[in-house]
Amino acid sequence: MKTPQAPPNLLGIMHKCMNNNRISDVLRLAVEPSGDYTHWDKLRHLTPPSGLTTEEWWLGLKLRREGSLKEVPLKDQQGSFFSFGVPDLVQAELHDIDVGAGRSIGIPEPIANPQTRDRYLIRSLMEEAITSSQLEGAATTRDVAKEMIRTGRPPRDPSEQMIWNNYTTMQRIVELKKESLSPEMVFAIHRLVTENTLNDSTAAVRFRKTDENLVVGDDFGEIFHHPPSAKELPARLKAMCDFANERTPGTFVHPAIRAIILHFWLAYDHPFVDGNGRTARALFYWGMLHAGYWLFEFISISSILRKAPVKYGLSFLHTETDANDLTYFIVAQTKVIRRAIEDLHSYINLKAEEVRELEAQVRALGLFNHRQAELIRHALKHPFQEYTIASHGQSHNVVYQTARTDLLDLNARGVLVQNKRGKAMVFTAPRNLVERLRKMETESRPL
Repeated sequence: MKTPQAPPNLLGIMHKCMNNNRISDVLRLAVEPSGDYTHWDKLRHLTPPSGLTTEEWWLGLKLRREGSLKEVPLKDQQGSFFSFGVPDLVQAELHDIDVGAGRSIGIPEPIANPQTRDRYLIRSLMEEAITSSQLEGAATTRDVAKEMIRTGRPPRDPSEQMIWNNYTTMQRIVELKKESLSPEMVFAIHRLVTENTLNDSTAAVRFRKTDENLVVGDDFGEIFHHPPSAKELPARLKAMCDFANERTPGTFVHPAIRAIILHFWLAYDHPFVDGNGRTARALFYWGMLHAGYWLFEFISISSILRKAPVKYGLSFLHTETDANDLTYFIVAQTKVIRRAIEDLHSYINLKAEEVRELEAQVRALGLFNHRQAELIRHALKHPFQEYTIASHGQSHNVVYQTARTDLLDLNARGVLVQNKRGKAMVFTAPRNLVERLRKMETESRPL
């Protein structure tokens, strides 16, 4: 990723246009390319509208944009405020978010159903934990990470620890969603995110120090961002919490935009030695859940961000290099949110279809409770999978005794085979599972 080219000085272009009586033509002809919100670094390579130079096109776009920008209390290192606009493409995305994430949507049946809801919640928590960590360099594979979370075994290396931390953090965010944001809560979230991953364990309970002059860059020495001075961090964190709690600014900010700006703000300030990106994304989730977007318990934005990490990074840089215009970041994040919502609904539809197909083949699933039936469905597709009391309980968010009763009952009915591994009980599906289920279904029919 390269730092985008900063836009040209508008005053010089403005002065030239005024001398040539070009301002009215510039305002009339300058339109956003393809309905986008384009940064100068891309615009300079495009063909301008007929009758305009590229510089005039940029001037016209900037004059149109600046007329609708709202300031937020976030300041850069020079004391200039950040601001944002809500162009048509953002308004359309916000409408889709409102409709698709909890404000007026009909609850999808698998999530509304208390018997299946927890399975989707656990899946989302795992997905966000894994992909958010992978964005920060975690190298563990998805299968290994899921096995660790399901079984509850201790992490074996820093990558697994990072994933486990994110998983427990996301669970905690759900619990904190009704509370106001405070500096103490931010530190508590950061502590969860970084547990057992910092070289200096005290760095989880404090701001970075003055002599810890962190920069955001790449492995080749290019610096993308210099965070604010460490001495400013206490006041900046308080201002961020005031913004998150809707105390500032005095004008309306759409709650999804507020959560997105909260994400940017923490990442921009970079108040900690490590874990800033993961903490920023966790605060975004808090902001969305706090605002009533309940579906975000089941959505992973990091799974989308990981597919295009350069776009994610550029959305920060476009804001910083163009007069602190947060609209670039907001445009990018609203698109990510919409895709994450679409992915969830696609996943629900896919799983519902799989369930229908399996149940059509194996009617005997109706003889089991919903947790047992889900395990059987999984076993039919993963014939060599091992199940433990801990993994079954983790997958369905139930206590040890409930999970133990489920598995022992499946063993007693011949659906699972029980073995010992040390002191632990391990259960596997027999090779003739389908035949056993069909026999059970036949025997259960009334004469």
